[in-house]
Amino acid sequence: MPERDDGGNILIEASGIDVSFSGRPILKNAEASVRSGEIMTLIGPNGAGKTTMIKVMLGLIPPHGGTVRRRPGLRIGYMPQRLTIDPSLPLTVNGFLALGLDRAQAKMGRRRHVLSEVGASQVADSAIQNISGGELQRVLLARALLRDPDLLVLDEPVQGVDVWGQTELYALIRRLRDERGCGVLMVSHDLHVVMAATDQVVCLNHHVCCAGHPEMVSRHPEFVSLFGTEIAGELAVYHHQHDHDHDVHGNVVPHGDHEGHVHG
Repeated sequence: MPERDDGGNILIEASGIDVSFSGRPILKNAEASVRSGEIMTLIGPNGAGKTTMIKVMLGLIPPHGGTVRRRPGLRIGYMPQRLTIDPSLPLTVNGFLALGLDRAQAKMGRRRHVLSEVGASQVADSAIQNISGGELQRVLLARALLRDPDLLVLDEPVQGVDVWGQTELYALIRRLRDERGCGVLMVSHDLHVVMAATDQVVCLNHHVCCAGHPEMVSRHPEFVSLFGTEIAGELAVYHHQHDHDHDVHGNVVPHGDHEGHVHG
């Protein structure tokens, strides 16, 4: 991984990670780190070991080799890749946010605040089974924020969301990083959007193929061999800029309107 001046701001760092399942190598000598105020994204083909790497860094899977170092007292907010909820369970969004949290984290005022932060205030009293895919992703993000994290860990945060909604969710993640000053560790396969929404990229295919700034990674020979010259060429010049946002219903929201909307 390229040398970067961390200024003592490393939140989490994994190095030399080896993981095998049933004798099959999943990760070999993999490494990644996240600093305060930085968005770092793991990319790579399906089955490359991205989610395994996240779980190792979180301490959910013990590696067979290598080390993970976390800043002492590090608070982590985790947004999982998938969530399955029993459709017969009578559970509102507000009730879901309160599950498994201590009394201070689960206070109604805090729940309302984080729902407003992610632009999902209007679904607070809705049955969680009845909200849309985009609304559910925002609710999962709100739940991660309730822990007031130093590090947000997001595994495929735009899964089940249409292309326009993906752009808005990545803009929301950047705004949360800017406003909270937290680090973000993310897994994504949405190359066109995420490469414009991240500060550092680690491209995994069981090992680290390449790592660094998105524009540099998009030109790396191993990246090109994985994703093709056409998509790499597009990403090398892709920049996303817009002067408005959209709420969860698709309505245009001018920048500066903070109540219940998403901002870039």
